[in-house]
Amino acid sequence: MHTFTYTALPGRVVFGRGTLARLPEELDRMGLSRLLVLSTPPQRGQAEALAAATGARAAGIFDGAVMHTPVEVSDRAVALAREIGADGTVALGGGSTIGLGKAIALRTGLAQIAVPTTYAGSEMTPILGETAGGEKRTQRTVKVLPQLVIYDVDLTLTLPPALSATSGMNAIAHAVEALYSPDANPVVSLMAEEAIGALARGLPRVVEAPGDVAARSDALYGAWLCGTCLGAVGMALHHKLCHVLGGSFGLPHAETHTVVLPHAAAYNAAGAAAAMRRVARALGVEDAPAGLHALAKRLNAPTSLRELGLPEDALDRAAEIASRDPYPNPVPIERAAVRALLGRAWAGDAPAH
Repeated sequence: MHTFTYTALPGRVVFGRGTLARLPEELDRMGLSRLLVLSTPPQRGQAEALAAATGARAAGIFDGAVMHTPVEVSDRAVALAREIGADGTVALGGGSTIGLGKAIALRTGLAQIAVPTTYAGSEMTPILGETAGGEKRTQRTVKVLPQLVIYDVDLTLTLPPALSATSGMNAIAHAVEALYSPDANPVVSLMAEEAIGALARGLPRVVEAPGDVAARSDALYGAWLCGTCLGAVGMALHHKLCHVLGGSFGLPHAETHTVVLPHAAAYNAAGAAAAMRRVARALGVEDAPAGLHALAKRLNAPTSLRELGLPEDALDRAAEIASRDPYPNPVPIERAAVRALLGRAWAGDAPAH
């Protein structure tokens, strides 16, 4: 057994079907009485229903959450929270909304509740990524970790198959990188392999039959574990690339993770052989990068940056930005190699070791 350090993060998780109905009693437990409910514009109706279910404890709704957590949006939400005298927030949605809740907490210290409706996993992490001046920067602090996460499988039943696929692949990326993180430890590695297996089982069934409750449960369970992995250890090249492509070029978050993951895994395979064996075992395949690529194709998910709208002439700049201040990685970050990786991802080629 090698020496390792494992830090368990604080937080309460309520998981199951119909668990959102437990929100009022959880608010009583936390002593919260003036909530700001957060959502994206399309989820305004769901936010209103949640606010109605909490009665007089919902003091306002902010439905302006968008991808990559722009600081100007966070500033507007903070102003509203202060105006209504909020003592906590409830973020209903995916990574965009939960990221907004974190940004508010960082600036105000307000209590946070997260109610995920996707598989992004942000709700389990002390990580906040914010975009300003065309670049996305991340920080890690327990100040942005939600105190309560309510996972309600029923809320995911209407998540469209295409979004389910990319959100789930985004989650898998957290577990893959957790396996070769410098902070990797046996506890997180167990969760990571279990998470990849659960999502690999659940996602194809979700795409084929979106109302399959058992499949949705597997996917949400896997996403919870993936988020826990992301919160416990540092990430590497894959996440750096996705932060660059999202923050600097405006690409959609989950879709970008879906496209880049097999190629980042192939880039790191030589320096993370044990991790790749565990990924392959969880997927039930011989080769991890090829298995990840095949899973994305099976889910009818995007497999090229070109189809996400990235112009080919942006690849050189993306490689240059991604090679600056690199995250710790099992294989050295070399600009030419990163450019080659991005070229294959742009074209939709199979990952190359």
